[in-house]
Amino acid sequence: MKVKKAVIPAAGLGTRMLPATKSIPKEMLPVVDKPAIQYIVEEAVNSGIEDILIITNRGKSAIEDYFDYSPEVEASLEKSGKISELNLVRASANLANMHFIRQKETKGLGHSILCAKSFVGNEPFAVLLGDDIMVSEVPVTKQLIDASEKYNASSVGAQQVDLGVIHKYCSLKIEKLEEKIFKALDVIEKPSPDKVFSNYAILGRYVLTPAIFDILEKTSPGFGGEIQLTDGLAELCKIEDMVAVDFDAKRYDTGNLQGFLEATIEFALKDPSVNTWLREYLKMHNS
Repeated sequence: MKVKKAVIPAAGLGTRMLPATKSIPKEMLPVVDKPAIQYIVEEAVNSGIEDILIITNRGKSAIEDYFDYSPEVEASLEKSGKISELNLVRASANLANMHFIRQKETKGLGHSILCAKSFVGNEPFAVLLGDDIMVSEVPVTKQLIDASEKYNASSVGAQQVDLGVIHKYCSLKIEKLEEKIFKALDVIEKPSPDKVFSNYAILGRYVLTPAIFDILEKTSPGFGGEIQLTDGLAELCKIEDMVAVDFDAKRYDTGNLQGFLEATIEFALKDPSVNTWLREYLKMHNS
């Protein structure tokens, strides 16, 4: 199962990060010196992805502009001899073959994925949620692609979450295949306590076959009145093999303020251009 295409849904309203996201796409908020979505795109590229489709909406043209050339800025940098800055500006436009489509109505993650049908065609594809930055030695998407190729199956990225918060996620019914890889038997979105299968939840990464599109086209609105990708996955794992990969990574949910600040501080502490200053600053304000 060779995976060369990826879809990044980025059409959400960003209500957890208001008021900043009233006019700025949440995916464009900077984590140190790069917008959050660039980390997602880089993970896809480092996993062997060649074509990336970003699903946006009418308020998010800044994302498309960012992954394009900027002739005026580039000409100014070149004229000023700022070659390193010029290379940085151009790099984002050269990461992959970037494609964009608008989700004209906010009808849920499942509907957003359905917008990618013509882009994907008859190929397996990866899905990377734009809120979740993953830090790992082997990119999480590559971990899923490897599992999909080994088992000739769709795969979902999963980790254990506290049962006290499982109602905020989904819950997987699983059967162990090997260390950190499970057969996915069923999944339920935001379960009530009596409907929980396990404390394993899907967290932001998927490798799917195009069979998901036929399922999503027939999926009725579920939790929140939206077409839920989870409901589609519950059907997909009944007709095709699906594995859940307990991936190795530190996950940052940058769609909420706490996760965004965690990523910003921890990434800055690893950045040689600011880490010494930041450590001293934090020491001074912690005394």
